[in-house]
Amino acid sequence: MTLQEIDATLKKSKMGYFARNVLLQLVPGSVFESQLHKKLGAIKYYDPNYLKDRVDYYNKLDTLTPLGPEALALKEINTFSKPRTYKFDAYELTRFFPSRLTASFLYGDVNHVAPSPTIQKSRPLWDDNKNAILLKLDKKRHYQFVKDSLAFNDKKNLLIGRGAMTQPHRIRFMEKYFNHPMCDLGQVNRQGGNTQWLKPKLSIPQHLKYKFILSLEGNDVATNLKWIMSSNSVAVMPPPTHETWFMEARLIPNHHYIAIKKDFSDLEEKLQYYIQHPAEAEAIARNANSYVQQFMDQRLEELLGLLVLEKYFYYTGQITTLSV
Repeated sequence: MTLQEIDATLKKSKMGYFARNVLLQLVPGSVFESQLHKKLGAIKYYDPNYLKDRVDYYNKLDTLTPLGPEALALKEINTFSKPRTYKFDAYELTRFFPSRLTASFLYGDVNHVAPSPTIQKSRPLWDDNKNAILLKLDKKRHYQFVKDSLAFNDKKNLLIGRGAMTQPHRIRFMEKYFNHPMCDLGQVNRQGGNTQWLKPKLSIPQHLKYKFILSLEGNDVATNLKWIMSSNSVAVMPPPTHETWFMEARLIPNHHYIAIKKDFSDLEEKLQYYIQHPAEAEAIARNANSYVQQFMDQRLEELLGLLVLEKYFYYTGQITTLSV
């Protein structure tokens, strides 16, 4: 088995994911830093306008902006302290840059914008969110994609939904629709919410037996949206208020997902419509599948991450050249 095959195998399992990242820490940083030029050379394989569009989407900095006092040199970041998955994912990219460079990170579910340029998984969809720079973090949880063998027309005409019901907007949804005949909804958390809503968790394949899958935001984005959009089912949700590397703000209502009002009042009307117009619902699923494809090229995804970081270091005054 080659090193590349071993690496691919480790990436597939949770234990392998951690083992791989531990092994990466054992490699001298200079080995990775020497590869940056070659990694950025992959630019020649892609449309430069497409690259710039996505880099500028994730990193909106356009003037020299100082970092805050909380910024750390890359070499000072303790990758093994929690939250490890975020730090491991960041290190997969930062390891190619000089360890003397500094950066600020916000880990976890982020629903605010810091006063200085900060790298994070998610950001709110406010006009002034320039300081929130997005990287593809917590990938094992958020970037699951599926191969769905069940055709849309062979799925059940119901809305399926399982989740932790702790946020007020999720609780309001359950209060409205828990007993609705067009829905199969359940709460999976035993603390908080309403014990009358408790139902067992369902696997992703069990969800995919249904035409319509509920995708409500939690503390920031809806974790299940990515795998729903890679399936033959359709996500049902209000327009997003937060976004990640998945660029949720670019999703078009009733083109990539079935859009319902923020107060959920039109859910029944929307479900009835798409049950009666299955071809339109299936077209939404196909559009969603097409949208997801742009995240499947792993070389491109790595390149974009490196370019986002390069732009971050450039506009925080630490390097002097940009590749795109």
